[in-house]
Amino acid sequence: MGVLVWLVALAALTYFGQSTTAIVPIAVGIALISVWGSYYGSDKLVLTMTGAKLIQESDNPKLFGLIQEITIASGLPMPKVAIVIDSAPNAFATGRNQDHALIAFTTGILDVMDRDQLQGVIAHELAHVANRDTLVSAVAATTAGAIAILSDMLMRMMWFGGGRDRDRNNNGNPILLVFSLLILILAPIAAVLLKSAISRKRESLADATAVAFTRNPAGLRSALEVLAADSTVVHQKSNSIAHIWIESPLDGKAVSKMFSTHPPIAERIAVLKAMESLN
Repeated sequence: MGVLVWLVALAALTYFGQSTTAIVPIAVGIALISVWGSYYGSDKLVLTMTGAKLIQESDNPKLFGLIQEITIASGLPMPKVAIVIDSAPNAFATGRNQDHALIAFTTGILDVMDRDQLQGVIAHELAHVANRDTLVSAVAATTAGAIAILSDMLMRMMWFGGGRDRDRNNNGNPILLVFSLLILILAPIAAVLLKSAISRKRESLADATAVAFTRNPAGLRSALEVLAADSTVVHQKSNSIAHIWIESPLDGKAVSKMFSTHPPIAERIAVLKAMESLN
C-alpha cells in the first residue's frame, strides 16, 4: 500500500511537477477523516446498515451462555450481542476494539445450527475481535481510500486545465504521460486487490484462532458446511459491509476470487478437516 501511494505521488510529480505536492497530504487527510470516523463509530454504523437489534441475556440465555464460554476460553471481555431478523444463516463481529465489540447473528443461523456449530461461529467472530481485525480493515481501507481519492483528484486535474503544467514540467514527453496515466488508473485497482487479499487472510486467521479457542475444528467445519449448503443470502449485502459476515453475501456472484473478501468456503472447510485429522 505504501508503494502504491508513493507511485501515485510520483506520477503526479511526473505529470504536473512540484505544483501538485500539496495534494498528497490533502487526499490522505480526507481518507483518514472519513475512514477513521467510520472505524470509531463502526458498531453503530453497522447496526444501522444491517438492522441488527441489541438484546439482553434474558432474551436468549443459551446464546449468551455459549458466548460466555468462548470469552472465558479466549480471555476476552463479554461483547454486546445483537440479532438480525433474516432467514439467511450468517453472523458478524464489529466494534473498534475488544472493549467495544459487538457480535450479531441472524435469526436464520440460530434456527439451523446446533450447539457445536454455533459455538464454532461464535469463536470465529470473537477471533476477529481478538485479532483486532476491525483495526486492520480500517488501516487497509484508509490507505486504499487515500489512493482512490488522490488518483481521482489527479485524473480530474489532467482533464481540466492540466495541459499547461504538463507541458511546462515534462516537455510533453509522451512516454512519461502514458506512464503517469497508467499509474493513476491502475493504482486504485491494485489497492482494492490488496485490501481484498488482507480480508481473506484475516478470515483464514479467524478460522484458525477459533479452533484455538474451542479445540474443536469439527464445530466450525460443520457450521461452514451448513452455510455452504444454504443458498439464501442476507438482505443487507452491500459491498461496504460484505467483508464482516462469516460468509460473504456476494459469494456466487460474477466476482473474481482476487476481489473476494473471503476465501472460498470449500477451501476453509478443507483446512478445518485437515486440522481435525491432526487431533
